[in-house]
Amino acid sequence: MPPTLASLVQHSALKLTVRAGADRLDTPVRWAHASELADPVPYMDGGELLLVTATNLDAENADSMRRYVRRLAGAGVAGVGFAVGVNYDDVPQALVEAAEEAGLPLLEVPRRTPFLAISKAVSAAIAADQYRAVTAGFEAQRELTKAALAGDGPADLLARLAAHIDGWAALYDTSGAVLAAAPDWAARRAAALTPDVERLRDRPAPASIVVADSEDRVELQSLGTGRRARGALAVGTGAALGTAERYAVHSAVALLTLTTARSRSLQGAEQRLGAAVLRMLLAGQPDHARAVAGDLYGDLLDAPFRLLIAEAAAPAGPEPLTETMEAAAARTGEALLLVPEGERVVVLAADGGSAVAACAAYAEAQDDRAPREGGAEDNDIVVGLSAPAGPIAVSAAYKQAEQALSVARRRGRALVEHEELAAGSVLPLLADDAVRAFADGMLRALREHDAKGRGDLVASLRAWLSRHGQWDAAAADLGVHRHTLRYRMRRVEEILGRSLDDPDVRMELWLALKATAASTPVEE
Repeated sequence: MPPTLASLVQHSALKLTVRAGADRLDTPVRWAHASELADPVPYMDGGELLLVTATNLDAENADSMRRYVRRLAGAGVAGVGFAVGVNYDDVPQALVEAAEEAGLPLLEVPRRTPFLAISKAVSAAIAADQYRAVTAGFEAQRELTKAALAGDGPADLLARLAAHIDGWAALYDTSGAVLAAAPDWAARRAAALTPDVERLRDRPAPASIVVADSEDRVELQSLGTGRRARGALAVGTGAALGTAERYAVHSAVALLTLTTARSRSLQGAEQRLGAAVLRMLLAGQPDHARAVAGDLYGDLLDAPFRLLIAEAAAPAGPEPLTETMEAAAARTGEALLLVPEGERVVVLAADGGSAVAACAAYAEAQDDRAPREGGAEDNDIVVGLSAPAGPIAVSAAYKQAEQALSVARRRGRALVEHEELAAGSVLPLLADDAVRAFADGMLRALREHDAKGRGDLVASLRAWLSRHGQWDAAAADLGVHRHTLRYRMRRVEEILGRSLDDPDVRMELWLALKATAASTPVEE
């Protein structure tokens, strides 16, 4: 620690005597400075021991000394050293009383102690403190490097860092989730800082912020050197970091940044391997895919998984979502096969696992933030999720995810699961704008015919199709003779240029009628 007034008083060679402010001798001394100016405050930075002989002071005038001492105390001067035997044989009582009143330590300097000796003592103590800090910082750096090279994850590194700073430390992923904390009790404190980590994440790395409250003082440091931070480090202490502690924190930031960069390189290699595995699965070669997957993805292929396709028009692509899924999978030890494809990504994740749950939560939060109609916005991530599948059904799962992605894009939803398309009625799908446009185009000529008062072809077609082509039943529903209905159906064929004997034509017409039912009054 830096020198204090107490350490100077205890210095046997200086022979200093305390005349005022004995209860404040623990004040740190940043420097010792001699000045005979009547007002030296403009030349002070704070923390100095001011050495005077009172050559230009009216040291026996109580009002003058009161103003003088108040100015010094207000400027943050650590204390005053008054040399006796030069201009005054003893410390003037007016100065003593003013110092006591202001709470400013006042030291008596004997004639045989030159100011230079005090300056040297302060300088030597400061240098020794800096040396200790640098030495401690290098020792912390060695310990932290050893922990990082051990390859056991960040827990040991954080534990050593917490010990060096006499506080706690925590590591966050890009989503703001706590990956590790030391000591264990710090995990709860660290989790409360997630909003602050999210603020830090939005700044170009490297960046830092300080969060101070009644509990402690926390510094947050971003990890990474690129446009996006790759995580964050939090350190909590009871006071501001000293030199040695600052060395330790900077070393931890550098080591964790390097570890993160190394992890990204390894992740790139894993993605290339994953791409090969995915190609084999899509080609119907599950046995070859298992052999290539090995221990990295083998567990994923041994249980039901989901295939999802995510895309985004924003410059960052689907990266925010994939980082969230990766963090969730890492916390639970799940395997995650992730293959970028240009502006989108294909992912295989365990069915019912944390990565799929994180994807659903991310999509739900996105929908809650920005309700959309008529399509996703440019900064939205859109996801299509397949039904549970196994290695032999990856090609089908890929098609399912593609279909779900297409529906999600048209409906303006962040995520659509294939089960939504496969379960229940197909009629909700007819609400899409593309289907309505098709239906309007197919029925337009019939509606124009009816609008001119030439018959009720649309209502007749609906009744005939609903009765599966049964003339008598459909005619009874319409209240017309069956020959009239036959004539109307022939007119429908003539106007559309298509035969009602074709089952595909009947299907298309029925779906068109269903798609436009909301805007077309039902004929009685």
